[in-house]
Amino acid sequence: MKRGVLIVLSGPSGVGKGTVRKALFEEPDIDFQYSISMTTRQPRTGEVDGEDYFFVTREQFEDAIKHNEVLEYAQYVGNYYGTPKAYIEKTLAAGKDVLLEIDVQGALQVKEKMPEGAYIFLTPPNLRSLKTRLIGRGTENLDVINRRVQTAASEIRMMKNYDYAVVNDEVAAAVDRIKDIIKIERLRVERVLPEYISMIEEFEKL
Repeated sequence: MKRGVLIVLSGPSGVGKGTVRKALFEEPDIDFQYSISMTTRQPRTGEVDGEDYFFVTREQFEDAIKHNEVLEYAQYVGNYYGTPKAYIEKTLAAGKDVLLEIDVQGALQVKEKMPEGAYIFLTPPNLRSLKTRLIGRGTENLDVINRRVQTAASEIRMMKNYDYAVVNDEVAAAVDRIKDIIKIERLRVERVLPEYISMIEEFEKL
C-alpha cells in the first residue's frame, strides 16, 4: 500500500491557519486525516477521547516524551499538548494523508523527526495586513498585538526551513495553492519509487 503524505501547515499566529485548514477540509476532493493531539488537560463537556484529543495523565505524557513517542510538544497553562508519533505513523502506513496544523516551533520539531513530510508555511501578504487581522479579532489590546506582529516577523524569517510558502491573501486562493502542492508531493520520486521497486520484485519472481 502506498504510504500517506504528512502535510504540515504552519505559520505565525494570526495568519489564519485554522480558517484555511477548515476550508481545506470542506473541499469535496480532500480526504485527509486531521492529526489528533495529546494533552494532559481535563476533557471539556462534549469532548471525546480519541476524537478531539487523546487525554492522558501527566505521567503518561512525560513517559511518552522520555521514550521519543511525541513528535512535538509544549506546555500551556500548566498542561502538556503534543503530537503522538504512533498515531501519525499508523495513519500514514494505512495510506491516509495526515494534516497537522501547528505553530512554527512545533513544525520544526516535527521536521527533525519526519523530514519526509510536506512543510507548508502560510504567510500573510504583509505585516500590516496581519496586524489588521489581529485587531479585527478584538480579543487583545494593542500592546499584545504589536508583540505578536514582532514575533511574526521573526517567525517569517524561519520560512527558509520549509518546503513551500503559501500567501493567505484570500482563503479560497490559499486552499487552491495547498491542493496544488499536495498533487505535486504525490509525484515525488521518493514517494513513487517504493511502489515500482515492489512491482519489479514481483515481476522477477515470475
